[in-house]
Parts: sequence; C-alpha cells; structure tokens
Amino acid sequence: MGSLMLPAAGSVYVDAMAVIYSVERYPDYWPLLEPLWLAAHAGTVDVITSDLTLMEVLVKPLKTKHVKLVAAFEQSLIGTDVSLLPITQSILRDAAQLRATTKLRTPNAIHAATSRQAGCALFVTNDAVFRGITGLPVVVLDDLRTP
Repeated sequence: MGSLMLPAAGSVYVDAMAVIYSVERYPDYWPLLEPLWLAAHAGTVDVITSDLTLMEVLVKPLKTKHVKLVAAFEQSLIGTDVSLLPITQSILRDAAQLRATTKLRTPNAIHAATSRQAGCALFVTNDAVFRGITGLPVVVLDDLRTP
C-alpha cells in the first residue's frame, strides 16, 4: 500500500468519501487517511471541506436511522480540526463554470470550486472524475492501494 503524501505547506481538501472512510474506519482506506487526521490534530496541516460534505455524509445514516453514526459524522466535522467552508456565490459561479466545461456533476463541481477558491495544496478523494481539473491537485485514494 502506498501512502498519502501531505503537503509541506497549505491545506488539504477532503471530499465526503474521505470523511466517510475515516469516520467508519474503512479497512482499505483508513490506513491511508489516518496520517492526515493525525497531522491535522497536531496542527501541522489544515483540513478543509465544504458545508456540502456535512449534508452528504449524513444522508445514509439518517435514512437508516443510525443515530450513533449521525453523531459520529457531526462530531468529526463540527468544532474539530476540520474547517467547513460555506457555499458562497463566488463558489457557485466557479462551480457553474466547471459544470459547463467538464463532466462534473453539481456536488462535485461545488467541492472542486471550494477547494480551488481556498487554495488547497491537495484534494483527497476516491473519485477519478476530479482528475484533470485545472487548479485541483488531486489524489485518488484507489491509486495509493496496491492491487
């Protein structure tokens, strides 16, 4: 298994899947993500995501009435080492431009636009659709796993 190379400077953007893998401790991905969270807790890296991530991670546990998982997701994102950024008009304009010029769907365009506007040094995801987006230094977690 490879490892997630954290930037020496700058912030790291995580999308909803990275948060889900972390909170639920997915065995295929948690070993890759744990150093990121340890660095965030130590204050050596800033972790950023969109407010949209909170909505995305809560859908399944709310649907299944998994109260403890809802609380775990909320605790992982609110008042922690993660900075939740609001969806601003500027982000929506950038996301619209991305939707018009790429194959990104609306939620992914919002994530990409948020990361770009925050100037993140790294974008952590497991969705290959983000590859090739200008100004988005993407790491796809599956690329770090050994076959």
